[in-house]
Amino acid sequence: MFYYFSDYVYLHITPRSTYLLDFACYLPSNDFKVSNAEFIELARKSGNFDDTAIEFQNKVLKNSGIGEKTYLPKSIFIPGHKINLNNGREEAAVVIFGAVDDLLAATGIQTRDIKILVLRHDIHSFNLGGMGVIAIDLAKDLLDAHPGSNALVVGTEVVSFTWYNGKDKDMLFPNCFFRMGAAAMMLSNQHLDKWRAKYELKQVVRTHKGMDDRSFKCIYKKEDSEGKQGLPLSKDLFEVGGHALKANITTLGPLVLFFSEQLLFFKTLLSKKTKLYIPDYKLAFEHFCILAASKKVLDEFQKNLELTDEYMEASRKTLERFGNTSSSSVWYQLAYLEAKRKIKKGDRLCQITFGSGFKCNSIVWKALKSNGTPKKIPWLEPST
Repeated sequence: MFYYFSDYVYLHITPRSTYLLDFACYLPSNDFKVSNAEFIELARKSGNFDDTAIEFQNKVLKNSGIGEKTYLPKSIFIPGHKINLNNGREEAAVVIFGAVDDLLAATGIQTRDIKILVLRHDIHSFNLGGMGVIAIDLAKDLLDAHPGSNALVVGTEVVSFTWYNGKDKDMLFPNCFFRMGAAAMMLSNQHLDKWRAKYELKQVVRTHKGMDDRSFKCIYKKEDSEGKQGLPLSKDLFEVGGHALKANITTLGPLVLFFSEQLLFFKTLLSKKTKLYIPDYKLAFEHFCILAASKKVLDEFQKNLELTDEYMEASRKTLERFGNTSSSSVWYQLAYLEAKRKIKKGDRLCQITFGSGFKCNSIVWKALKSNGTPKKIPWLEPST
């Protein structure tokens, strides 16, 4: 009798954790591969840019940190290209279904066993605009409301919707950094899944500065003087991003830092010194995955958080190989760490993303096992 009662308590009363069973990152086919030189040549032949815009994009690419094997839909270079739903839908279908197919194959989970997904009428369906950490947080809340369920989360960048064919330099920046990509993550809050899951979700901290007008306007879609839509990047971006990062890690700190580090930070905070003590987050985490937006962004993160080159390796390698794939970027980075067999049981991992709003979000995972080389990930594909 006690055996059955203890089982009941464990399965039905014990608070449920959220587990990451597995994830998959999509590797586009070589048909989509574009070197930086080819990017400029296609942009020139498209006739969609004047010489000044071509020269500007070429200059940005040279200092971007992006390598020669990233992926773009070639339709964006068609003369007279305009943003349309069909092109966006086609690109999204390619990357999303590719990532989901790989994830289902890796986990062995059937679509009928997924409670939260966009597939059929009896599944709870949610469409969310924002960075990947927000989606993980939403999935966790939904799993809490539906105990014993699986949730599928997909993060992607659809270049067809952010591409800009005009002359405004602030709007040309995204062309140089955003690339095709998608990641699919399978979450579960079933107790028994702890034994097969890769990671356990520990903390999620979301920071949104949308009430501040300068933060809201530093990244938002609008039309230029010729009526062409684009995503301008304000000159305030780095200052705004710095404030959002500071607010986020200040909230995260007490949840993950040793007491001695917290004490030093709050002592300088109370003393109102000009320069605050920056806690040593290397003591809290073995790994960081920071959204690979650009080389300059990663340089600022490394400087502000005082991270070593080793901590930044996954972010910089992802930027070089895949470019900025938006919300899926931090998952390509985790795939890199797994491919290099750097994840050990008990390791703590922090993913940091940011984006329009202005938003800065962080998520903390604990490795439940030492990850060997996964069966199929982009970093293991033969180079061609």
